[in-house]
Amino acid sequence: MKKAHQLLSAALLMMSLSSVAAEVIEGTNYQSPSCGCCKGWVKHMNDNGFDIKMTFENNLHPIKQANGIRPEYASCHTAKIQGYVFEGHVPAQDIKRFLAEKPANLKGLAVAGMPMGSPGMEYNDQKMPYDVVAFDQDGNTVVWASHHQPQTP
Repeated sequence: MKKAHQLLSAALLMMSLSSVAAEVIEGTNYQSPSCGCCKGWVKHMNDNGFDIKMTFENNLHPIKQANGIRPEYASCHTAKIQGYVFEGHVPAQDIKRFLAEKPANLKGLAVAGMPMGSPGMEYNDQKMPYDVVAFDQDGNTVVWASHHQPQTP
């Protein structure tokens, strides 16, 4: 009986570990080797249940162009996660919502530029308001999420 209990306990532990492993979302972030804020964004993602690998590129323009990133919503890095594109400092919570909803007509999310206070762009308590936009194959955008924190004086 004791051996059966140990086997059952081991089986339950393995099931728990496999369900935790299944929750990790893998992806790749294309970034400049010298960009510190890109590394900060990857850390934010990894701290929030993702396993984002960094791929260093000296010229990101071909990657952005191949993935439909238009100049008006471009940033310093481009990530590919589950077949979608995530441009710039998009918060993990917005990406998780996007991946849960899996919108068929949308290609990904973007945060244009490098807004202070966005993930990877933290500086003391200073925060700028910014929007996360969803974009489609034709480059049309719609606001997916707004982060309108007041900037600290």
